[in-house]
Amino acid sequence: MPHENPLVLDREDKVLQIFPRPPILTSFQAGWDGIMLGYMCQPADEVPEMYSPRWHSIAIFTHGNYAIHADRKLDGRFHQDAVFGGDIVIAPANVSTQASWNAEGDFILLALEKDTFARAVDDTSEEVDIIPHFATPDPLVFQIGLALKTVLASDQNSRLYAETMANALSVHLLQHYSARKPIREYAGGLSKRKLQQVVDYINDYLDRDLGLAELAAVVQMSPHYFCHLFKQSIGLTPHQYVIRTRVERAKVLLLQGAAIADTAYKVGFANQSHLNRHFKRIVGVTPKQLLQK
Repeated sequence: MPHENPLVLDREDKVLQIFPRPPILTSFQAGWDGIMLGYMCQPADEVPEMYSPRWHSIAIFTHGNYAIHADRKLDGRFHQDAVFGGDIVIAPANVSTQASWNAEGDFILLALEKDTFARAVDDTSEEVDIIPHFATPDPLVFQIGLALKTVLASDQNSRLYAETMANALSVHLLQHYSARKPIREYAGGLSKRKLQQVVDYINDYLDRDLGLAELAAVVQMSPHYFCHLFKQSIGLTPHQYVIRTRVERAKVLLLQGAAIADTAYKVGFANQSHLNRHFKRIVGVTPKQLLQK
């Protein structure tokens, strides 16, 4: 637990003020719910002892296959880390951390809100204890971090994808970095009634930046179980299904004479380029090529 008056990180802007350089990329304006991302490159430096009452923090190191040496204090324990690209460090909420390091390096900082994290697999906000970890390799968390960074840089309407990845990250942390019992899994998919409720909701609000927790709430389920059962029913994740539905509706509107740019916004894409990329991937041609046939 925190002690000796560490810095309290209770606002998003405070998280970034502890570093000498501003971030290269952040999710602050992306509309993500329950998860925050900052990508940065920092020189050799040190940060004061700190903790967050709101977020579980995961640092994902992306500097490559060479060691950066760090002196780290985590939950009152001291450790000398040789940190390589692909390593992660986990500092749970209300656990103090402090670090200094000897070379420049880039990393992704992910922060999961406590309540959102707990509700990823439970329908209550029951407290779930995550175990602090010094630098350790974790290929899955590394890939989740890279995927979130990529989608943040390329897609304005990335909320559903981000929340899907946050759900996968939460489940992984619960299974591998907590004392929690294994997560129950359900088979058989959603009932026909619940599936239709979700499909109708997606169709009614396709132009919105839909979120995973928002869709799960339609059928009163946790995001984890909803995502799991939806894929069993449809064969696609909610994010994949929403993208495909947007493309199919865009195709109908385009063949009815709608302009490409207008169509992109009407079906929930951030812009025409966003529509073009997914349309070409799913249909095989761009919207312009479709209309030229």
